[in-house]
Amino acid sequence: MIHVTLFIFADEMIKEMENDCRNCPFNSKAATTLSDGNFDQLSANHLVLGFKRGDSIIKQGMYSTNVVFLRTGLAKIHLQGPYHEQIVRVVKSPTYLGLPTTFGDKINQYSVTAVTNAEVCFIDVKVFQSILNGNRDFSNEIILELCKNELESFRRCANRTQKLIRGNMADALLDFSDHIFQSDTFTIPLSQAELANLVDTSRESVSRILAEFDKDGIIKMTGKKIEIMNKKSLKLISQNG
Repeated sequence: MIHVTLFIFADEMIKEMENDCRNCPFNSKAATTLSDGNFDQLSANHLVLGFKRGDSIIKQGMYSTNVVFLRTGLAKIHLQGPYHEQIVRVVKSPTYLGLPTTFGDKINQYSVTAVTNAEVCFIDVKVFQSILNGNRDFSNEIILELCKNELESFRRCANRTQKLIRGNMADALLDFSDHIFQSDTFTIPLSQAELANLVDTSRESVSRILAEFDKDGIIKMTGKKIEIMNKKSLKLISQNG
């Protein structure tokens, strides 16, 4: 009986530690500014859920009641336009999702879908707002992230509309290499149709351009696995559009 009691106590201790946001290995830079009291608030008012590839994390048009934090995995941000759905960007963990909507009109203006298996933390929005109001450093870090994301969105919009398809494809591959995977060898997490949507072209054009890059020795392609062989040339294609 004593051994059973000890095992139960140990199990409860492990669960309590896992639920304590202080012990989260996926905390954002903003979390480094939190006080013990802030961590206590978050620990008592969050829920972590697992999502499989293709699962919807945020749905466009739905009411937003939580701050959403992507702990692990990759996700695509996409929205329904007047004619078709548009993939805006692929994001990697750890990062907040949907903050402009959460603190704006409360209705999700875009969708977020897992493109790999992912873990997501849902935080009560009132608790999050309370921490923002009481912790100036935390608020500053959140504002900096929002500003960075907005500027990145402007840059991507200009590139998409002004560059040719080869330039946009080079941008996508460099983004996967430098920002998403931080490696010159990676597996594209999107289908060819999704990749075509991301760079505003057809699936056939994606296939043709990737084959051209492969033939020219810029990349080595094996199925969905990409190895960048000549990054300098890829950057030149990106710069020249």
